[in-house]
Amino acid sequence: MSLHLLHQFPRLELLGAPTPLEHLPRLSDFLGRDIFIKRDDVTPVAMGGNKLRKLEFLAADALREGADVLLTAGAIQSNHVRQTAAVAAKLGLKCVALLENPLGTASENYLSNGNRLLLDYMDVEIIMVDALNNPAEQLAEQATRLEAQGFRPYVVPVGGSNALGALGYVECAQEIAHQSEGVVDFAAVIVASGSAGTHAGLAVGLEQLLPDTDLIGVTVSRKADAQLPVVERIRTSLASQLEVSATAPVTLWDDYFAPRYGEPNEEGMEAVKLLARLEGIFLDPVYTGKAMAGLLDGISQHRFRREGPLLFIHTGGAPALFAYHPSV
Repeated sequence: MSLHLLHQFPRLELLGAPTPLEHLPRLSDFLGRDIFIKRDDVTPVAMGGNKLRKLEFLAADALREGADVLLTAGAIQSNHVRQTAAVAAKLGLKCVALLENPLGTASENYLSNGNRLLLDYMDVEIIMVDALNNPAEQLAEQATRLEAQGFRPYVVPVGGSNALGALGYVECAQEIAHQSEGVVDFAAVIVASGSAGTHAGLAVGLEQLLPDTDLIGVTVSRKADAQLPVVERIRTSLASQLEVSATAPVTLWDDYFAPRYGEPNEEGMEAVKLLARLEGIFLDPVYTGKAMAGLLDGISQHRFRREGPLLFIHTGGAPALFAYHPSV
């Protein structure tokens, strides 16, 4: 199958080069199964992370529209907001962010450290909201306010997760296929599934390029029945734009996100510590720690459809570790 239409979409060259795909020998020995990791935590802007792939397409669209503001939203410790702010800074644009406190915590560490601290360094205009209960509408209202002030805002959706942003993870699927060709046959790819752009982009790309490799989305904010339409909506739109099929079943594991989005759990933090101890790689408490907990438990519970190496997508987020210590 072909993804030839991908290169017709304007993008900025922010990534620079493919991210590493590495074998984790000590974790593999510990688990008795070969584990590989896709290092999207080391993308080259603002301490790395997966959102940069999406922003290559979204920021290009913003410049095409003549925008002078990137407007987005997320939690106080949002990796997406940090990376959006950094891209805005790199392009000489203003950044405005709606932030919520999903935990309702008064912890000064959570409120001012980690990703939130970095937003201040980048001079982001912060607007606190009680809850992002309708982010599309809330962002539209702020866009209207900014336009009244003479700005030309471009709305970057939460997580950069729409069909345009998800193109970045179709490209990631191409990287994975190229890097693994003739080297390793992955039984499954495991990724955190939140705002779903990363998951949907991988789903479209891997179905075309590595159809025998399962894609497992480990939910970080909601149960599978609520997450499925989020993934499907972006996947369907993306596949339509690329003129490819997207019919493979969407697999979601929702056993690992409790108690809620943004709140660490014991299994996730044990996974964070395990990767740090064995490989010197830092996961985060909100996304990748919980996704890795899913991978570890999936092995112990024999949840993977077939034997063989597993690939974990490291979407970044390590700056959030500083905001959660010492409360976990």
